[in-house]
Amino acid sequence: MPLAKPDIALAERLFDELSARTGGADGITRASYGPGEAIAHDIIAREAKRLGLTLRRDPALNLYATLRGRTRAPAIMIGSHLDSVPNGGNFDGAAGVLASLAVIAGIVRAGIVPPRDIVLVVIRAEESAWFNASYIGSRAAFGALAAAELDQVRRSDDDRSLGVHMREAGADLDALRAGEGVLAPAEIGAFIEPHIEQGPVLLAQGAPAAIVTGIRGSARFRHVVCRGEYAHSGATPRALRRDAALAAAELTLRLDELWRDLEAEGEDLTITVGQFATDPAEHAFSKVAGRVDLSIDLRSRSPALLARAPDLMREIAAQIARQRGVSIDLGPLSGTEPALMDERLAMRLTGMAEAEGLAIPQMACGAGHDAAIFANHGVPTAMIFIRNAHGSHNPLESMEIQDLAVAARILMRFCLEPGSISA
Repeated sequence: MPLAKPDIALAERLFDELSARTGGADGITRASYGPGEAIAHDIIAREAKRLGLTLRRDPALNLYATLRGRTRAPAIMIGSHLDSVPNGGNFDGAAGVLASLAVIAGIVRAGIVPPRDIVLVVIRAEESAWFNASYIGSRAAFGALAAAELDQVRRSDDDRSLGVHMREAGADLDALRAGEGVLAPAEIGAFIEPHIEQGPVLLAQGAPAAIVTGIRGSARFRHVVCRGEYAHSGATPRALRRDAALAAAELTLRLDELWRDLEAEGEDLTITVGQFATDPAEHAFSKVAGRVDLSIDLRSRSPALLARAPDLMREIAAQIARQRGVSIDLGPLSGTEPALMDERLAMRLTGMAEAEGLAIPQMACGAGHDAAIFANHGVPTAMIFIRNAHGSHNPLESMEIQDLAVAARILMRFCLEPGSISA
């Protein structure tokens, strides 16, 4: 491989700038189609221009920064997203963008013209925390964002529509309503998304990075409501209570039992009740709870399990409702499809790691990523996980820059030696 090194100093400087300009005492907030995300995109666009890359934005405001290659073979796309959850960490998404930018910067500064175009893809609105919809930017890039979502999907904290927020950010709503995609799978040789691991596996294994084999899909009941009857805590006997808190707690425990049983059958899944709350306007220390709101998030690599598990959950909820004299409305079901990474590409990246003197594992991914959208549109896709402490979606995300450098070295070697990666 020609002598070139990822510009890790550039990545470090930009992490600091992102933190300073989009962070606060409670963490990082870069809302999808909000000011923080726009600031982050402007920072990357500025640096890409300094490197002499060709920039363009699509109707959904995804950013593409291209380093021209020697041939017009299908391009290598690398990158990730820049939005964050409220009060999140500085590395979720941004690590992939900055690792990719560091790779391109290293190639430019070494004076190397790569075999193919390398396109830095900076994706909008990956997180579902703001609009209860995932992968908005990447779906729009493929023309797969339904026009109805622009009006029906609403931001969780202000109840204004996705379309309103996108228009205010500068998106082309007419093109989006027409379903005009800008990415053609046949023109993409590969998409590789570096990303921090959002769990503890690499930390436990002592590995700086990993190659991802697949991304779990999801089946989600975001707005579950358990309704019972408010009553006096001292005057209402157990047998006469319709306690929404106990019913919701039993539902949570039964879902954990379902997870255990399905896992024992060899299924791949996780089940999470991430929200569980009584009504602050109604609840009281001396009051039997009359309402509990909760959420259910099931993830699996198995399409069959994602299809049948919601019915199992509905049966459990109905049993508990009958036994406890409450109602349990699971609400609308939403979800995403699982995605398999390209096996040949994963093996090639593993070989690139070995060529760098690195022995890194392969692993499945439990969180959702834009890479799933690329894979499910027929693009050869892979992910490189980067070790990260303290989980993710919180201010304590803690990625070491030397681990990002490991991922960047693997990615750079692939960009310069892509070989035969598409038909």
